[in-house]
Amino acid sequence: MSVLIKPIITEKMTADSELFNRYGFYVNPTANKLQIKDAVEATYGVSVKKVRTMNYGPNRKSRYAKTGIQHGKTNSLKKAIVDVVEGDIIDFYSNL
Repeated sequence: MSVLIKPIITEKMTADSELFNRYGFYVNPTANKLQIKDAVEATYGVSVKKVRTMNYGPNRKSRYAKTGIQHGKTNSLKKAIVDVVEGDIIDFYSNL
């Protein structure tokens, strides 16, 4: 089971990482805060100060088509905002 799915790279999260040393990740919905902390520390070699999580439910939509009403939904997901100790940096753009 992989805990970290992918980092969140948006303008808002980039500003947060530069100003407040916070980084965002999409994580496995069954992972808890301790597992997320251990995974970030092992993957990026930094010390984690705090982990905050958010659960997002699926967005449901329906549309009218020739064959009748079609129902659909997006996947549910979980985000984690990780505060890193002052002085540590996670570089998502390095080509190592």
